[in-house]
Amino acid sequence: MFPVTFQQRECTMMSARTFAILLTTVGGLSASSAFSLRLSHCGGAGSPPHRVYAAAPRISLSMSTPTSSALIVQNKGGGHGELGYQLARNLSSNAKISSITILQDSACNPAKEPFASYSSDLPNVRVVEADLGDESTTAEDIMSLLGGRTYDYVWDNASKGDTGVGKGMVDCAKAWNSRMLVYVSSAGIYKPDGTFPIPETAPVKDTAGQVLYEKYAIESGLPFVSFRPQYIYGRKSNKWDYIDWYFDRIVRGAPLPIPGDGSQKVSLTNSEDVASLLASVLNDEAAAVEQTYFNCGTDRLVTYDEVADMCAKAAGVDEPIVKHYDVSLGKGKFPFRPTDFYVLPTAAMSKLGWEGSKYRLEDDLGWYFEGYLARGGATKEMNFVDDEALLVMG
Repeated sequence: MFPVTFQQRECTMMSARTFAILLTTVGGLSASSAFSLRLSHCGGAGSPPHRVYAAAPRISLSMSTPTSSALIVQNKGGGHGELGYQLARNLSSNAKISSITILQDSACNPAKEPFASYSSDLPNVRVVEADLGDESTTAEDIMSLLGGRTYDYVWDNASKGDTGVGKGMVDCAKAWNSRMLVYVSSAGIYKPDGTFPIPETAPVKDTAGQVLYEKYAIESGLPFVSFRPQYIYGRKSNKWDYIDWYFDRIVRGAPLPIPGDGSQKVSLTNSEDVASLLASVLNDEAAAVEQTYFNCGTDRLVTYDEVADMCAKAAGVDEPIVKHYDVSLGKGKFPFRPTDFYVLPTAAMSKLGWEGSKYRLEDDLGWYFEGYLARGGATKEMNFVDDEALLVMG
């Protein structure tokens, strides 16, 4: 049998319903048949409210091969902005996963990373764009957008609560009888009680959207796992605030106001390590669901002062000008909390066999600084009035 290929190269509208019918029609091919599908899109006025496209010139699927499908729900950007991209890359080489779809928030900027690299770096990943910020979205809407497909595994890196798309994704996973729903939550939901590293059993903010999502998923009776990451950096990031704060001052010879004595620890994790953590649930699915909550971060902690020294070395500066001040004055523009606040991936290492961080911040700061310069970080206009006021008081 010959493969059937569909292509759409112009900016014409194709509804989710039409797309579903098209997939159903193709699905009627014999077991020995294969098909490939490509849907292209253009932006601008008159564009459809959602766009479905595949990055590859041609994707061929053997109808006789059983599939374990994965859906990644990806937000528009920010601190978790590159995780969907990195997770898709990771799962592409996982033997358990044979097809991947990214449900991408259409509010993203397609000209920025990691979204600009979808087509070149994720050639076998199907991408569906939709307004994930619409609170009226239901499970039925999501199923329609996805063309009636079902998914064995779902990673939700977009939802911020138990309404709208958040509720819809949980309901979809339930209806699909998914083997697992994995949620990217946040370590920011913890209410620290002075115990560090913060354990997964620490109290959380009951009204936080992520906590409400976790509660709804658990009450739905799903095989559910939640990861709680902290500060993330990576090559395809679109949020650079944490480390840029150090370089902004170092390259200008300005003081770095660091609260306390600078010995507080921080978990700064490469997004590729975060992706491998999220994928590690496939190592032992039963153990993952039994544990349910996993702290997500590097096992290579650094102190605030150590980050300053590492950044200075990467920038070719002998020694940063570090000025410590009283933590009671708050954080000012400092990117981290004035006091200790960090997690470790101990549970993931012991329960899921995660091998630990592959990347070290000290090694990554070389390429990071090159990117900082390329983004105009060293030449942008800045003032440090707030820093100066804080140091006068401290």
